Amino acid sequence: MIKTNYTLVTEFILLGLTDTLELQIILFLLFFVIYTFTVLGNAGMIFLIRADPRLHTPMYFFLANLSFVDICYSSTTTPKMVVDLLSEKKTISFAGCFLQLYFYIALATTECILFGLMAYDRYVAICNPLLYSLIMSRTVCLKMAAGAFTAGLLNSMVNTSYVSSLPFCRSNVIHHFFCDSPPLFKLSCSDTHLSESIFSTFAGVNMVGALLVIFISYSYILFSIFRIHSGEGRRKAFSTCASHLTAIILFYSTTSYTYLRPSSSYSLSQDKVASVFYTAVIPMLNPLVYSLRNKEVKSALGNVITRRKLPSFL
Repeated sequence: MIKTNYTLVTEFILLGLTDTLELQIILFLLFFVIYTFTVLGNAGMIFLIRADPRLHTPMYFFLANLSFVDICYSSTTTPKMVVDLLSEKKTISFAGCFLQLYFYIALATTECILFGLMAYDRYVAICNPLLYSLIMSRTVCLKMAAGAFTAGLLNSMVNTSYVSSLPFCRSNVIHHFFCDSPPLFKLSCSDTHLSESIFSTFAGVNMVGALLVIFISYSYILFSIFRIHSGEGRRKAFSTCASHLTAIILFYSTTSYTYLRPSSSYSLSQDKVASVFYTAVIPMLNPLVYSLRNKEVKSALGNVITRRKLPSFL
């Protein structure tokens, strides 16, 4: 029986986005601003939805949950990345690495499911408007949101447990700016084909499952919209779905590129660029996407600003 000695890895080194000092300073300022806008924009969206009674509907309930997930999702990776850009020692402990991976997978899974739930909500609102308040009751919405978070946590528990149990002996240098499964697989000294297949299967089931719900929901929505005779009615129906579809395209185009293609075609440098978009940029864009084309959100924001200005004139 041959014994294999593995060096115990207690910490990992994150190579980050670049090792050029001038570029690191520029990226530090850029991502500090992006993260600040992400937190302020999504927190502002949650505040608006809670403050304006007109936004106490299922659509905005799910949007508030999405904003909360985006704050947590971005906070899982971006602060560490920003700090590392100006740090000489870009290390993360073994426990810290897999804690980051756990919350990253959990929140990414939850976001996927929330997009599917939001598509179903739009389907019910447009295709079954008379039954909307009955089907999408507050109790049902709470159960749906709780189910999304529970599924995310359970999915992450399975994936993170499996990846963390792998032996790491080749190196402790992660060619990424955060702990993600593909670069961690490359550090393992065991055969990771089974692990990668399991990870890809879980990612595929979550993403494809949510996409199927989105595709079926919007197929019915489009069919219903084309049956509307008035041009104003069509424009109103399209406007309620345009922001949601934009957010879906932004999120799925980058995550699908990273996780749904064969592992043999992975390019860590290209994955870094894609990862920057879905971990830092898209969470910042979501509140903009949902507010710029949304008259109700603009109106709620105007009311909040007006109420704050009024006392100064009294």
